[in-house]
Amino acid sequence: MTDTTTLVLEERHGPVLLITLNRPERHHALSRALSGQLEQAILRAEADPAVRVLVLTGSGERAFCAGADMLESSGVESPAAGSGNAGRAIAAVSATPLPIIAAINGICYGGGARLAIGCDIRLAAEHATFRLPGSEYGLVVAAATLPRLTGAAKAKELIFTARPFGAVEALAAGVVNAVYPPEQLLPAALEMAASIAGHSVAAVRAAKRVIDAATLVEEARRMEDDANRELRGSPEQSARFRDATRRVTGR
Repeated sequence: MTDTTTLVLEERHGPVLLITLNRPERHHALSRALSGQLEQAILRAEADPAVRVLVLTGSGERAFCAGADMLESSGVESPAAGSGNAGRAIAAVSATPLPIIAAINGICYGGGARLAIGCDIRLAAEHATFRLPGSEYGLVVAAATLPRLTGAAKAKELIFTARPFGAVEALAAGVVNAVYPPEQLLPAALEMAASIAGHSVAAVRAAKRVIDAATLVEEARRMEDDANRELRGSPEQSARFRDATRRVTGR
């Protein structure tokens, strides 16, 4: 398993902080250790006045984030040292006042898709793939946030069917802002971030607050959280998730 000290990498590009998930052997699945380190990286960035914009990506070219760690969540493996959970990490990304760009460089499933949706801008590599498997696993994933990107009908289709979809469809649906060849993705994200960082920090942050207030419904997010508290751990949900874990991991 990857050394827990290197699960999240941080690299400064002037006023831009590049945050890289670094658990490639598990497609950057959100283990408790990785989630805790991601949350702490976001909090450190918020406390640093020199950081104006964040870029979030995954190391390598195969995955942005595969979602929650299925082996930990199903109890097959015990969590490694480190505090945190996927929900808190996603909440930290969604709530940060810093503008944040997701550079989606591959698999973007489940909690990984929620992580990307929580960012302000999403850029994708041509080979990126997306999936919201909550309905298959017996949970509600991104029902409160996806509709503001795609509209209600498309959000229902993607969430109800839990089917995978590619970067071209994600662009047409409004899930991502632009699609790039893999080698151009990160440079494009850093260039956009640098452009944003050159503008008024106060104005950009205020614009983010206003846009979020205009498009995010807090009651819907609370409803999604409440629904998952009721669903998670039920006999059906446990059986569905355990079956999915065996299919995906073979364990």
